[in-house]
Amino acid sequence: MEETGSRPDDRALRTAPAPGAGPPPRGPRPAARPLPWLAATGAAFTLLQLLLVVPGSGLGWDETVYAGQVVRDVPTPFFSAPRARGITYLIAPVAALTSDTTALRITLAVLSGAGLCGALWIWRRLLPTRVLVLGGALFATLWITLYYGPQAMPNLWSAYAALAATGFFLRAAEDRTDRRALAGLPCAVAVAALMRPPDAVWLVLVPAVAALAVPRWRRPALVPLLAGGLLLGAADWIAEAYLRFGGLAARLHRAAEIQGGIGWHLAVDDQIRSLDGHGLCRPCDVPWSHPVTAVWWFALPLLTAGGVLAAARARRLSTALLPAAVALATAVPYLFLIDYAAPRFLLPAYALLALPAADCLWRVAAPGGRLRVRAAAVTAAALAAHLAVQCAVLTGNTARNRHMRQDFTAAAATLHRLGVRPPCVLSGDHAVQLAYYTGCASRQTAGPDTGTTPGGLRAAAARQPVALIVPPPGARPAPAGGWRPAALAATGRFRGYRVYLSPPPGSAARPVTARTPAPTG
Repeated sequence: MEETGSRPDDRALRTAPAPGAGPPPRGPRPAARPLPWLAATGAAFTLLQLLLVVPGSGLGWDETVYAGQVVRDVPTPFFSAPRARGITYLIAPVAALTSDTTALRITLAVLSGAGLCGALWIWRRLLPTRVLVLGGALFATLWITLYYGPQAMPNLWSAYAALAATGFFLRAAEDRTDRRALAGLPCAVAVAALMRPPDAVWLVLVPAVAALAVPRWRRPALVPLLAGGLLLGAADWIAEAYLRFGGLAARLHRAAEIQGGIGWHLAVDDQIRSLDGHGLCRPCDVPWSHPVTAVWWFALPLLTAGGVLAAARARRLSTALLPAAVALATAVPYLFLIDYAAPRFLLPAYALLALPAADCLWRVAAPGGRLRVRAAAVTAAALAAHLAVQCAVLTGNTARNRHMRQDFTAAAATLHRLGVRPPCVLSGDHAVQLAYYTGCASRQTAGPDTGTTPGGLRAAAARQPVALIVPPPGARPAPAGGWRPAALAATGRFRGYRVYLSPPPGSAARPVTARTPAPTG
């Protein structure tokens, strides 16, 4: 797969004839243009999601918060300080038409496949098609990428934006006539900021410094484009900070509190353990049961270094150095500044590092010579083993997700049978997620989603059904004095849970009078 589009492949770079020379010698027949190959990569990514992840999956806690902002017939859940509304805007069109989870999953699977193709397409003038296709395949077959592809979560879209912004910057810095790159750079940064504003700040640091300090990339005019894209994408997040949180500094402070404080926390080991299939490792004190799941993580720095050497040999060193530097910058807060881990946090870094890793693998396994044949065989075997591990972790995660959906659906049905029907309010353990499944509002009296007080819950009970959910062996909560207890489920994750049900609305307000005995005789 050798590119024949706007930029020739590596061999053509080395053998291009001098001006005025005769026709070039016949070489190998060029392959197809990049678009069909990249489109096939995106389509395969979508197909894998539709086959392995989408069927039977349910919305997790974070997803119910994001989707609950726009899905019909669901009261809007509390939106905490760290969150941004980019993914909500993305799903708003389909949410306006249907609240069906499968429809949402299919839509996001298709969009994520198109997003992968588009992000790689931006690099077509910088890297050979074979490297882009292999890099896209490496990234798309990580269990993390496949699992979050059809989910209403912002991290994968942050990864696409980071990949696109880095490609646009390189094109704009190395070709001052590339107007599309100049227009695309702030747009890509804006998407990153719309999805996760603090992450976008880390994203623009390396390109901004490079535009000012690196001779080959020195183009100070790119810095305002980076800053403009950052401010444009974060505008609604900043405005909301002043409308709901008392200012930008107050929102950042509250976001840091919810995340356990921002400071020096070595979370590298937490990220490694989370590759075992943990969606969120907080606190990350789980045993590292399957070290094989992190072999690729340890190999990634070596493959990146090999990719840098391969790019240097092909006289395009910048196509490996800049992605590696931006990847490191985007990973810093999640490796060194928070005390918990989630594999999805590093998706932008993985997307960027997939390109030099692919460059290295192709260079090692390229056809030619007996040693290359052996290297290709070893590489193919290693990749097959890697894919088997990724598939195993993905299968375990999707199975747990389907069980989760069954448990929440059953618990919601129990609450409906107990008389908790919309309009209604849930509070307590798992209330935010369970409220989405029941059609109730969620109101918490403590934690990151604090939106009411115990007195507020009792006041709400005078107007509509209120249920307090308590895990075992929890005691009766203070607001539930005199409320009726009931079991939530006999099996599954809600086994042993108690739900305290408020009296029927209006019953508590009726005065209780002594009954006069009927006359006798």
